[in-house]
Amino acid sequence: MTQTVLISGAGVAGPTLAYWLARHGLRPTVVERAQGTRSSGNPVDVRGPAQPVATAMGVLPQLRSLATRATAMRAVDAAGRTLARLPMSRNPDDVEIPRADLARVLYEAARDHAEFRFDDTVTSLTQDAGGVDVTFDRAPARRFDLVVGADGLHSQVRRLAFPASAVRVEHLGVYVGTLPVVGDEDPDVLLYNEPGRLASLHPSRERSLAAFIYRAPEVPDFDHRDAAQHRMLLRKAYAGAGWRVPALLEQVSATDELYFDAVSRVRMPTWSSGRVTLLGDAASCVSLFGEGSSLAMAGAFALASALASSSSVETALRRYEATHRALTGPRQRHAGRAATLLIPKTRLGIAARNAAARTLLRAA
Repeated sequence: MTQTVLISGAGVAGPTLAYWLARHGLRPTVVERAQGTRSSGNPVDVRGPAQPVATAMGVLPQLRSLATRATAMRAVDAAGRTLARLPMSRNPDDVEIPRADLARVLYEAARDHAEFRFDDTVTSLTQDAGGVDVTFDRAPARRFDLVVGADGLHSQVRRLAFPASAVRVEHLGVYVGTLPVVGDEDPDVLLYNEPGRLASLHPSRERSLAAFIYRAPEVPDFDHRDAAQHRMLLRKAYAGAGWRVPALLEQVSATDELYFDAVSRVRMPTWSSGRVTLLGDAASCVSLFGEGSSLAMAGAFALASALASSSSVETALRRYEATHRALTGPRQRHAGRAATLLIPKTRLGIAARNAAARTLLRAA
């Protein structure tokens, strides 16, 4: 019977899984490369299948108290004049929250029920029929009944446990950079487009979030941990851009809170290899619109439930994957649609998008 579970990653999926494993009587350990809970400030939604999970964890009231204050999306021109405005019509039960706040709340819910080890990472995995021997960068080696990679798009567990031929990480032709900024009081999400690139400001509680989202082919030597490279890529991509972009680029140069990565889709024929399985973006990175966090929470709940109710690890992992692929599959198939809306390739496409928004508003 599965008792000890190592979870790599303390973002959204990892703490959620740890909470539910402990509730089912298992002993979870979470290892995280960062020195503490740290995640991008990107706004994400807790909605759909994540809502009952958050409710059952008792964290939904806290998430609501930390929600962003965005009221509408407003496209603007270089002078800041409104071109189109569309209220953010979402289910009133949904919560939009900075991802860092969501990760912190989930960690606080799980920390008394699981062992958390920060500033460490998995360096090797050796498994047999009975378990997995794990070595770490800092801590002594240990043996676990199951290892779960909840460590994101660039998963270390996936790299160690799965052959490269079994993993397709597809670049979707878009890069994203975000950072918190001070001093913007507008309650609307402001969107400024030029062909193939978007700059936006998203209101939050204390600081707004600036985002740069642009189309570009895959950078051959891209390093998701190289902040200097990220700043150079943003300056190059947004050279000559109007609106508030020059001032925002100055903040890019000064901040130590820049998040930057490619928008990618992970495809795998199976998420499990023996007693190692994947969860969240490590298994099925899909979304540009914040759905990934809701899917991660739902997947964590599905995995914990399957482990608690199955007679073997193998059966549990099959049940988990069958259940959760039903949610992630449709999102993966339509992953490119967000880019069409956010970053039209041409000025005509931008104008058409704005006209469609105005038509929707009149019809509402």
